Formats: sequence, C-alpha cells, structure tokens
Amino acid sequence: MEPRIQYAKTSDGVNIAFAVMGSGVPLVHALCPLSHLLLDWRSPVWHPWLEALADRYQLVIYDGRGNGMSQRGLTAYAPEAPVLDLEAVVNHLSLNRFFTFAALTYGHGALRFAAANPDRTAGLILWTSFVSARALDQTVGLMLAETNWDFFLQSIAQTANWLEPRDVRAYVDVLRQTMTQEDYLTLIKAAYADAGVEQLLPNVRTPTLVLHPSEFDLVKPQEAMRLASMMPNARLVLLEGASAIPTGELVEPALLAVKEFIDDVAGTEAAAGTARLAAEDVHTILFTDVEGSTAMTQRLGDARARDLLREHERMVREALKAHGGSEVKTMGDGFMASFSSATKALECAIAIQRAFAERNESAAEPILVRVGLNAGEPIAEDDDLYGTAVNEAARITAAAQGGEILVADVVRQLTKGKDFLFANRGETSLRGFEHPVRLFEVRWHD
Repeated sequence: MEPRIQYAKTSDGVNIAFAVMGSGVPLVHALCPLSHLLLDWRSPVWHPWLEALADRYQLVIYDGRGNGMSQRGLTAYAPEAPVLDLEAVVNHLSLNRFFTFAALTYGHGALRFAAANPDRTAGLILWTSFVSARALDQTVGLMLAETNWDFFLQSIAQTANWLEPRDVRAYVDVLRQTMTQEDYLTLIKAAYADAGVEQLLPNVRTPTLVLHPSEFDLVKPQEAMRLASMMPNARLVLLEGASAIPTGELVEPALLAVKEFIDDVAGTEAAAGTARLAAEDVHTILFTDVEGSTAMTQRLGDARARDLLREHERMVREALKAHGGSEVKTMGDGFMASFSSATKALECAIAIQRAFAERNESAAEPILVRVGLNAGEPIAEDDDLYGTAVNEAARITAAAQGGEILVADVVRQLTKGKDFLFANRGETSLRGFEHPVRLFEVRWHD
C-alpha cells in the first residue's frame, strides 16, 4: 500500500508533506535532503528500508521544506527550519512521545528539538550526522551542484553501487523531481554556514544512537565518534558500508541496531514507570455512544446493524490515532478513551463529529454519535480506568444528543485560550450524582 500524503503547516507558514504507515511505537523519520515521499517509497533505493520500518513501527515520514511534496521555492533557510518542520508534523499528529530518525543536515534539527522537548523525544537515531558542517569538505560537491546540476544528481545515484544500471537511471529521474537546484543550494549553503550544535550536545540527555556507515566519505567515522562522545547518553554503532542512506546490504544491520536501541529505551522507560499513559495522573476521558443503537438493531437486523457499528468503530479509532488518544475499551456501540491533553481530546471529539457528518451526507443509513468529556484523576487498574471522573463522563455522554459534544466545566477550564466555542447548557442533573453538574456544548460546525 502506498503512503497517503497529508500536510501540516509550520509556525512560519510552510506546508510540510508527511505520511503515516504501520503501527506500534511512533518513529518519526525525516528523509534526507533530495527526498520525495511518494517516489522514494516506490524506488528500490529507499523502499526496502522504509517498508521494514513500517512493518515494525508506526512510521511517520516527511519531506523537509523545499523537498519533494513539501512547499518549494525557499528564499531563506534558517537553522531552526528543520525544527519547525519536525514540530509541525508531530503536533499535527498529537504525538506526545516518539523516536526520531534523522540524517545528515536534518540531524541538527532533531537534536535541537530534543533539547527543547526532552519530555516528548523518547530517543534519537542519528544517521551520517555531524557536530559541525565546517568540519566537512564540501568545496567539490557544492561547486558541482552549482555548475552541473544534472551530473551532480547522477553522481549521487551512482553511490548506490548495488543497484542495477536501469535502477540507477530511474533513481536519477527520482532525484530530478525531489528538489530544484535553487532550493538545494539555498538549503545546503545555509546548513553549512550553521555554527553547528557543539555547545548544545552536553545538554542533550535524550538516549541517542549514532548510527554511521564507516566508509561514507562525506562524514568520516571520526566525526561520528566525536558526535557520540559529546553527548552524555549516546552510543555509537559503525556499520560496514558507504551509502548516505540505509540501502542495500545496510538495511538489515541498520534495522537490527534500531530495533535493539528502541527496545532497550522502551524497556528502560517501562521499568522506571515512565510509560506515558500509566504515569499521568490527570486524564481527559472521552466517551462515544451511537444514538438509538438498540432500535437500529431491531429495525435493520443484527447483521446490518453490526456493519454500521463496525463502521463507527473504524472511524472513531482513526480519530483517536490521529489525535493521540488511547482506547481504553469498546462497549459495542461506544468507546471509552483517555487523553493526556484536554485540548487533544476536544480536537478528537470535533474530528469524530465532522467525520460522521460528512459520512451521513451521502449514506443511506445515518450514524448519529454523541460524545461526552470529563477530566480528573481516575484509578488505573488492569488496563482500565475507574472512578468518579469516568462515571461522570459516561453520564455526560448520555445527556447529549446525536451529533453533540458535551463537556464538564473542568474541560472548558483546561482548554481556556484555545480556539474552541462553548455554549453554556446550565446545571444538569446526572443519574447517580447528588448535585447538578454544569455542562457546556462544544460548537463544532464550521
């Protein structure tokens, strides 16, 4: 299956193309300069590596600005640009904790993001990265890119010496579509004018794997050793090979090193009690419920009603995945989910209602869903959540109508200053609760 291309907008207004494939631990992979999401996925150069990662992890790949399917036509390229690109993608997906894989100049962006967001970056994997580009001799390569762009691209493709001649020619065609000469020169000149990350490295305590092909000419092994030695929680793995990307015979050993690193970090976190959902005290609880499911079953019959409920399950799970929600359980005609962020929970609720509204416009049989949210400190036990906050969230959901989102006042307070519109529904008596609860309706229609 080919990647489904989506877009995230950076804080400085640049559109970044990304795709999500697979499931499991999130691994955010910044492709190299001269990348193209769709064409790289199809090419024999990138595909074996990306497919292997997508089989094991929730793989998020993206083109940096100026590359591939992201916004082209760069007029400037500041050192913080790779940080903004990465930040836009993970914020769009509401990823609270993830691993990052970055190569070459994008390694500095991943390092700067990790230094600024240690709570979100579970681990860094740096491929062919360096401390400062000033240590690299780019005179010949830069001159060639400026004077003979086509020959420069051919020289890059020919470094993949394990490819058949027809595949080399095809990869040159891919490279021609990844980036314009002007964008490449703007990016590279700015990257090599960057002072580097030497002063930053001692403060990056995120677990880091410095993964390096020992015969890669542009970045010597000594520079990879220097990079790893300057970070307090880094390990170095040198692989036999010369490719700028994990291709050919490098795929298997690189994949093994990545797997061992991620398994080790994830195991350490779990042992230390830092798994994100279990460690959080405050949860925003979201319930969904299909309105009139019993009557629908009587009217349509078991088989047809079950088809509709399966559709509800699929659509809700897609929204939870996109907004960082954790499914706690499903009750046949509804879901219970937990979020560490009230904002992300509300964004997910709105996405759910908009998805069903769009579906119902052309569907023969509408599915009307009510959504309720509450926040508190439930008791976590046996992969489930219990307590007053959970019970109240369920009762709030029951008070809603199909197509509505109702929230407790605490959720409204937690999302103050965000772009949500609330309508006060006043004090409402909830079954099983002694005192009325003030509820608010979330206006989600465009």
